Amino acid sequence: MRYRAWFRCFHGCPGEYSVYEVIYRCPRCGGLLEVAHDVDALKDRSAAAWMRIMEDRAGTTQWPYGSGVWRYKEWVLPDINDDNIVSMFEGNTNLFQAHRLGEHIGVPDLWVKLSGNSHTGSFKDLGMTVLVSAVQQMRAMGKPIRAVAAASTGDTSAALAAYAAAAGIPAIVFLPQGKVSLDQLIQPIANGAIVLALDTDFDGCMRVVQEITRDETIYLANSMNSLRIEGQKTVSIEIVQQFDWAVPDWIILPVGNLGNISALGKGLLLLKELGIINKLPRLVAAQTERANPFYLSYRRGFREKVTVQAKPTLASAIQIGHPVSYEKAKAIIKLFDGVVEQASEDELANAAALADRTGMYTCPHTGVALAVLIKLVQQGVIHRSDRVVVVSTAHGLKFTQFKVRYHENTLEEVMARYANPPVYLPPDIAVVQETILRRLDQVEKMFAMSEPAMAS
Repeated sequence: MRYRAWFRCFHGCPGEYSVYEVIYRCPRCGGLLEVAHDVDALKDRSAAAWMRIMEDRAGTTQWPYGSGVWRYKEWVLPDINDDNIVSMFEGNTNLFQAHRLGEHIGVPDLWVKLSGNSHTGSFKDLGMTVLVSAVQQMRAMGKPIRAVAAASTGDTSAALAAYAAAAGIPAIVFLPQGKVSLDQLIQPIANGAIVLALDTDFDGCMRVVQEITRDETIYLANSMNSLRIEGQKTVSIEIVQQFDWAVPDWIILPVGNLGNISALGKGLLLLKELGIINKLPRLVAAQTERANPFYLSYRRGFREKVTVQAKPTLASAIQIGHPVSYEKAKAIIKLFDGVVEQASEDELANAAALADRTGMYTCPHTGVALAVLIKLVQQGVIHRSDRVVVVSTAHGLKFTQFKVRYHENTLEEVMARYANPPVYLPPDIAVVQETILRRLDQVEKMFAMSEPAMAS
């Protein structure tokens, strides 16, 4: 195998470590690790040759290349044995042309990467297939790993439990008690994981899991483990491939623990190093006002890492006050001339509902990204001529109560501008006809979308 990948210190300390070693932080400085690739070796193929290879693999049934992650195997974990790969053919998700929504917002060339249209309903599948596959290889090598474990706000636990179940490896998930949706809670339960609901928030769960995984028989599966980042970086590669290897002007995504934006940038930088692209997009990290440490750090010029006590938010998956991947995300935002912006509960809920009116079914976290997009358009930062991609991180079906309460207009701090409650009527034809005519007038006005996207 002429291609290889290894762990190294993100801060530049000397040393290389096997990706099949149980290690999460640099032994010298205690900082996070990253997966490095021998890019010089990868350049033995031209950019055109790599593009042909990846295009030929797209949609194939040949194991494991039909996966939207393992299509890029040489760029992810090149030396893993194919027999140890644990895949649900994740990735390959739709790049939705959100033209109606874009016209209304003021950016007609708007696309939404529907990463929630994956096996467990979120982008977390992309990273988990890599991590669980690596664990499978470690176990085959004789490493005494008994279980994989992660702290989660919902989606990580679902992905970990499903992939671990497919591999036949026990999973342990730590959830903040009462702070994940019922739809998310049942996923790891159904997949047979050991589910521990702790009376704390995500940051508290994260502290516990880091202590528990000091025992090397329990392997840490959170995004501070750089194997996760290798899978998640493929979303940016896939976006570029879906545009026939052209780069959009902007990519916007909601952020919490900050692993995802780090991964997004890592994938794009690899494409540039290989000569496949010659420019980089600008990146936007979108946070909720109730859990906004990265936004506050950005506003202070990244002079220091800000941590907060995250408050309850509708965007529960990013209710994180002490993001683990801060240093990586800071470097990516700076390198990509990026922006960090925040959204209120009212803004995120109405942005999600507005997107739903154009055919999507949007999770509250995607609502954060869309609300931030609207703000940046109104501020003149993003222009009408720009091509913009919003990364939707999870499927709306995981957040049914959020949708129900929005349309009942019972969400705190939210004025539901696009509420559409059902109409309860007697079986009287005249009453039904009169109601239909009246409602059709309302719906036609709504579809004309003549109102501004968000109140200023």
